[in-house]
Amino acid sequence: MTSKQWLALFCATVLCLGACVVGFNWLADPFGVFTHKALEWSSYEMTLNPRTAKITYLKEHHQEYDSYILGCSSTSSFPTEQLNEYLDASFYNMIMYGADMLDVEQDAVYLLENYEVKNLVVNVYLDNACVYDQVTNPLSYSMPPETTGESAAAFYARYLFMDPRHSLDKLKAMGEDTYLTQSFDVFNEVTGAYDKKVRDAEAIGSLEQYYESYPIFADYPEAACFTDEDAITGTLESLTRIRDLCQEKGVNLLVLCAPVYADYWDYFDFDQVADFYTRLAQVTDYWDFSYSSVSFEPRYFYDETHFRNCVGEMALARVFGDDSVYIPQDFGVYVTADNVSSHIQDLRAAQPQAEESCTAQVPVFLYHQIDPQAEGDISITPEHFDAQIAALAEAGYTAVLPEDLQAYVNQGKALPEKPILITFDDGYLSNYEYAWPILEKYGMKATIFVIGSTVGNTEHYKDTNYPITPHFTWEQAREMVDSGVISIQSHTYDMHQWAPYESGQARENILRWERESEDAYRQVLSQDCGLIREAITQGTGEDQVHVLAYPNGQLDTLAQVTLLENGFDILFTTQASCNTLLKGQPQSLLGLGRYNMNQAVSVEQTLEWASDARG
Repeated sequence: MTSKQWLALFCATVLCLGACVVGFNWLADPFGVFTHKALEWSSYEMTLNPRTAKITYLKEHHQEYDSYILGCSSTSSFPTEQLNEYLDASFYNMIMYGADMLDVEQDAVYLLENYEVKNLVVNVYLDNACVYDQVTNPLSYSMPPETTGESAAAFYARYLFMDPRHSLDKLKAMGEDTYLTQSFDVFNEVTGAYDKKVRDAEAIGSLEQYYESYPIFADYPEAACFTDEDAITGTLESLTRIRDLCQEKGVNLLVLCAPVYADYWDYFDFDQVADFYTRLAQVTDYWDFSYSSVSFEPRYFYDETHFRNCVGEMALARVFGDDSVYIPQDFGVYVTADNVSSHIQDLRAAQPQAEESCTAQVPVFLYHQIDPQAEGDISITPEHFDAQIAALAEAGYTAVLPEDLQAYVNQGKALPEKPILITFDDGYLSNYEYAWPILEKYGMKATIFVIGSTVGNTEHYKDTNYPITPHFTWEQAREMVDSGVISIQSHTYDMHQWAPYESGQARENILRWERESEDAYRQVLSQDCGLIREAITQGTGEDQVHVLAYPNGQLDTLAQVTLLENGFDILFTTQASCNTLLKGQPQSLLGLGRYNMNQAVSVEQTLEWASDARG
């Protein structure tokens, strides 16, 4: 073969390989640049580049939305569902990593010029006073050519000729994908927001526990940030153009300043921030949530620059006057050119809330069987149960129900001075025969977590001849509920089975079987949630079945996420611990601990556990 032939072969090979790379990158499209459907996975593509992938998504789905919220990644925590309700709209969250106001303007212009838009919400973050017109990664931070005016050929070439390992990573991730959020698919493509079902299913309790889980808040690093005059000028000019275009097109514009964690706020010079906020008020009125008592509570934040969804819910409730949601008194001010000076002075005076004003310590007691011949670790005699309840009542404790805890957390409604929660698992007949009258005698209340499939089984285990400890009937349950003393809630319908009595594999707890698919498991658990809710509602008249005690106290993230999706938002374990509730933080109602009560627990120990809540 001649040298010319070798050269021709080499060139042909290079061209062939180049064509393969281009074709592979086009087909896999990991950054969501192209509009074909071959290997579409919008959540993954938005994770790599939300700026471009969201525009690509909207080209096919824009008719489903009429309103948009724009800004940096903290914007995700303003829930679109709540905006939809308040404004009778269909919102899409256009959050972008590290978005500066030029990015926001380019998105806003594209949306306003190409789609029908009713509302536009813009999140101005403190960092917008520091950065403007900056691209840190040409693949992950590039805006699409429709928004920037960049040559489409140059833009697409960047992704067609990129390192094919990006495309290989997408194929690999497809094989590793699960229902739970992973690092490669952090977006919910339907709302445009982060998919937070895992992060918002974690239990949040005491501050000490939170510091262990999020050590950055316990030992916050020292640093300094400075505003930049060019960035401030650019930001305000972009906001001015957005404001003017919204006015021209009759679009409702709402500007928010997102909450900032206190230690991060301290990185900035206050006078520089005050100057930025003062000049912002000359451009547009805005709602300022950036610095308040909320900023000092780490349990309201995922990390130093991202606040939790519950804080976004509080902020939107303040904007739209929704007094059904707990909102700290100093959280959220509507700022105009007329009041910005006084508002700046108020910012200087921001202080954390007193711990006792926004948290409550609530011990929960776990009982099972009341038995005159009490033996083992789940039984107690009627006499000893009476003595424990009498001692608690005499010491001034008030038994509350799960709904009271939820009202405290979600609406800020006061709890009694010394609250406790009394619970029973399984639904034994002895709860009806002994516990109910004793509780009624002392003016106490309790929650019974029943296993739906065993209610009314007085002699045998389900459809077998195996003997069973008698369980009360639905008629007896209704009597207790109607008395106002007892609430009936879920211990699952049939996911607390007794393995020796089952003919096949038993569901002894709520966890997924070893070889069970996620889809199959979630279907089973969701079906069980529906069955127990229907059974309790029909059997007792309870119309709010949303509380569950984990069978055997066993739980995992997938179970917790599935339960929350099915409306169970107060969850109890068997871990022996007192519980810290935080106003405005519904995750403090997840994974509630309980002290196991039996014949061996003395009256003195009962009172000691109760007093743990009071320091």
